[in-house]
Amino acid sequence: MEESMVATAANQGAGIPAEDHLCGRIRRAEQALMGHHEAVLRSHGLTMTQYTVMLVLAAEADLSGAQLARACGVTQQTMATVLTGLHKKDLIARTPSPAHAKVLLTSLTDQGRSVLDRAYEEVIVLERALAEAFKPGEYAALCALLERATTVLAEQTPRRR
Repeated sequence: MEESMVATAANQGAGIPAEDHLCGRIRRAEQALMGHHEAVLRSHGLTMTQYTVMLVLAAEADLSGAQLARACGVTQQTMATVLTGLHKKDLIARTPSPAHAKVLLTSLTDQGRSVLDRAYEEVIVLERALAEAFKPGEYAALCALLERATTVLAEQTPRRR
């Protein structure tokens, strides 16, 4: 019976112990980050995707569903569901585009901005704690290394056909 590539690499000493795999470390960090954010956002009645949409709208109002989907990295179908939920909670307003009658433009309501501000105040606590956990040079280096890792991950991701 032929040995698997993983078993062969491990037996020859060329393998990396699973707990030392960089991808595993990145995944654990991402899970911890998402766990924190989801717990904080849940207390404000938001999902991570809803929060992301609201952050995008805080930076630029009057965006279409397609523009928001691209900005948030989700499908238009997913975005339609997210926007329906936010609209039902009166956190966003949707108005017809003056240029395209079938396109609805989305912006935050006053209530939406208030909820976003309160959620952001709690989310930013983690960002500050992370910044304080590193010396300034370490923090800058970590940011640069994560950007480089993100680039490699994106380059290595198979494209849809």
